[in-house]
Amino acid sequence: MSNHTRDSCTVETSDGVKLQAKVFNPKEEINKDHQDNDSLVVVLVHPFSILGGCQALLRGIASGLADKGYKAVTFDSRGAGKSTGRASLTGFSEIKDVVAVCNWVRDHLSGQRILLVGSSAGV
Repeated sequence: MSNHTRDSCTVETSDGVKLQAKVFNPKEEINKDHQDNDSLVVVLVHPFSILGGCQALLRGIASGLADKGYKAVTFDSRGAGKSTGRASLTGFSEIKDVVAVCNWVRDHLSGQRILLVGSSAGV
């Protein structure tokens, strides 16, 4: 059984794409033990959506981070999951997605420090 809560939200990019995101929050008692973790939010970027990447692939990592007292955010980039828009072949549009999510974290989660983690084309 996980020691965290999960909230869904929508993040809008600079070009109007709506990204579906999830915030994995540690339980309060875990957060009290890890006060230094409060200002750090880990944003996880999934592999390239054209190759099957989506935020669901990162659920285990996000849950593990929340269980350790860290706040984690996953999201579907444009064209993946329930996010609007279309995936690009170059990845330049997906950069807007990452920037939008990081800006949303800064503005809504009081993320003073953001650790961006990705793999494959999610780097």
